[in-house]
Amino acid sequence: MALIYIVEDDKNILEIESFALKNSGYDIRGFATAKEFYKALNDFLPDLILLDIMLPDEDGLSILKKLRSDVKTKSLPIILVTAKTTEIDKVKGLDSGADDYMTKPFGVMELISRVKALLRRALAGASDASVYEFMEIVMDVDKRLITVSGETCDLTYKEYELLKLFMANPGIVIKRERILEKIWGTDFEGESRTIDMHIKNLRQKLKTAGKYIKTIRNVGYVLNGE
Repeated sequence: MALIYIVEDDKNILEIESFALKNSGYDIRGFATAKEFYKALNDFLPDLILLDIMLPDEDGLSILKKLRSDVKTKSLPIILVTAKTTEIDKVKGLDSGADDYMTKPFGVMELISRVKALLRRALAGASDASVYEFMEIVMDVDKRLITVSGETCDLTYKEYELLKLFMANPGIVIKRERILEKIWGTDFEGESRTIDMHIKNLRQKLKTAGKYIKTIRNVGYVLNGE
């Protein structure tokens, strides 16, 4: 299930967008201010962002430029949403790094179509960039190969998916519930201690590099080299 962040200060529009995308099977988080949005980014990176230009505390174009200048968020799919309809406004948005641009008012079917198309393109692009590197850990997604300091590391399916989640989000604290949802699915009925057991095994198999997977007490885990 793709996670979408909607940054929109108009409550009615936020409700409409959220309802439409939830009904299409997406996980939605809505934010009325840039401050709330930035805080959420520190918890977990979404799969796509719907970003309004006119916000109460910071201009959407300013937010977009910050996202594109940060290594953690520079490749996130972003759709700008605005009431501005002139061609120059659209060009400014796209030049600032937006992947797509929608003007209000728009239909929910158009919104869903744009989101699906962008997520497909992002997935295709991710499959091209198939190698993750963090410190001495290298993950080749195409070959499904993990090496630590040049030595092969054999992982189970769940351990591999856990490491991939961390490698794709270095420095980001990933909450326990988010890990369960991503790796085990929303219908998982087991205990959250399952995560701890798999993390313990993963750390052991990574040997000295296992120290990079750090526990954030009562919150989750983070891949951090510090």
